[in-house]
Amino acid sequence: MSLISSDRRPSPEAGRMLEGYDCPAILVSPDYQILATNHLYEEQFGDIPLDQGRRCFEVSHGYKVPCDQAGEDCPLAKAQASGHKERVLHIHRTPRGREHVDVEMLPILDENGALICFVELLRAVPTAGAEDPKQMMVGTSKAFTSMLSKIARVSTSDASVLLLGESGVGKELAATAIHRGSARKDKALVTLECAGLSDSLFESELFGHVKGAFTGADANKVGLVELADGGTLFLDEIGDVPLSMQVKLLRLLESGTYRRVGSAQVRTSNFRLICATHKDILGMVKRGEFREDLFYRINVFPIRIPSLAERKEDLPLLIAALLKRISPEKDYHLTDSAMRLLKAYSFPGNVRELRNLLTRAVVLTNTNLIESDVIKDCLDMATDTAAAVGKESEESEPWVDLKTAEQRYLQSLMKAHSNDKELVAKIAGISLRSLYRKLESAA
Repeated sequence: MSLISSDRRPSPEAGRMLEGYDCPAILVSPDYQILATNHLYEEQFGDIPLDQGRRCFEVSHGYKVPCDQAGEDCPLAKAQASGHKERVLHIHRTPRGREHVDVEMLPILDENGALICFVELLRAVPTAGAEDPKQMMVGTSKAFTSMLSKIARVSTSDASVLLLGESGVGKELAATAIHRGSARKDKALVTLECAGLSDSLFESELFGHVKGAFTGADANKVGLVELADGGTLFLDEIGDVPLSMQVKLLRLLESGTYRRVGSAQVRTSNFRLICATHKDILGMVKRGEFREDLFYRINVFPIRIPSLAERKEDLPLLIAALLKRISPEKDYHLTDSAMRLLKAYSFPGNVRELRNLLTRAVVLTNTNLIESDVIKDCLDMATDTAAAVGKESEESEPWVDLKTAEQRYLQSLMKAHSNDKELVAKIAGISLRSLYRKLESAA
């Protein structure tokens, strides 16, 4: 089958071949000229006048030179050099604005093995956007794009994933993105927050129990493993799983079988595993705090989620997205001076802290334009809290960091309210899961 005629025009067979793909596809010459497109490409990216000799880097990026000459990976150049398919994550221009696109370049050879053209397949990355604030994850920085590229790669496989990163960076969002990009996306994503769970509670939550298995077990309970059958099981803060429970978790992962607490019946579950932790889990293995065999079972495909300090250029996009989520009905914007204040801040609490700060700003501002004095007040509120808690707990200490102040504040609330965690979480304005994590990190 000849796809390209002697005058460099695509044959009818070329168009029919492109229509066979279930994603946007284009036919590209070795010198980057777009020769043909399929209907899915036209629907998502627009119609390209093929008689104008447009080149892929001009259409996708607005570049005057190929991607590798503009500081990006070029899938065509890589495929031309390697002789086999190549895949990269790019940010493309689309009718909807700039979007992350997973690009796969397939070299097409003639009957003599000579390269004649390339098929370029373009797949949008679900839940992530370069400019769209409605997406779960937004960013264009090198650190963010590198992370997103790994997420796009591993999503289509069934490999276990270990998400690593500081508290507040968005590991749960990354887990959701992996699930939604997988073949299991139509099944459940089931999350278990491992922090703060005792041995018995962890086992009951994960495996379920039968009526009468222990005091208070008044009915059968379906475990999260059973609910995740066919879908994805996300174990958040895997480093907090009790050591005594790690062997049971390992057995589950190796055999796919488990028993409800109090039952002898062996059950099976077919799920994809994603784990996350902010701890140095390899250091825990070396100290004997985490099983080595379990570590290698979960550490199949590690992905490090960058801190906010590593992706400061994403701040404007993140702020726009977070403000839209905080106040869907009213549009809020920051002045340039307010944005400069935030860019100068270190954000030890990462994206979670940024959201909290913007929530305060929306409450304090009198208009939809958030000025620098409002942002300064929001930052001062955190400093005032730290100073007040520090003075109350230890008058000899002139200053404490915000994390220590927060932990002391939560501990004082726990003491004042008889360790009622649900009430304390409500008073502090955080989730019960976050409270467990923060109290555990203070221990």
